[in-house]
Amino acid sequence: MDRLPKHISEKKRFSFIARVRSFRYAIRGMGIILKTQHNFWIQIVAAGVVAYLGIFFHIAATEWALLVLAVTGVLVAESFNTAIEIDIDLTSPQYHPYARDTKDVAAGAVLLAVIGAMVVGCIVFLPKIFILFFVR
Repeated sequence: MDRLPKHISEKKRFSFIARVRSFRYAIRGMGIILKTQHNFWIQIVAAGVVAYLGIFFHIAATEWALLVLAVTGVLVAESFNTAIEIDIDLTSPQYHPYARDTKDVAAGAVLLAVIGAMVVGCIVFLPKIFILFFVR
């Protein structure tokens, strides 16, 4: 029976240095998103508006948790979309309908996350806005 290469067959020991290095790579990835993705900045601004509204309306901890999950879901979806776009651009530099479909599906996932976040925002904030403007 063939043996696996040493780097695959042996379980690697825990290395604190390797864990720190992996954080460095993740932070580098976040930097790439911030430098290259205009939609990510729009989503960050929207998250700031949500945070402001949350403070203004003194929302409950559960509402904060729902909003944080919704906002994080959008930012994660946008990040995966960016990673998929980078990979498709590398692996399929010429036009191909499957490459287009892959990018469109990834963008659709971001849209779904945004719609979900908007629904959560409406559930949390619309009753408070209604009371603020219409109940005296």
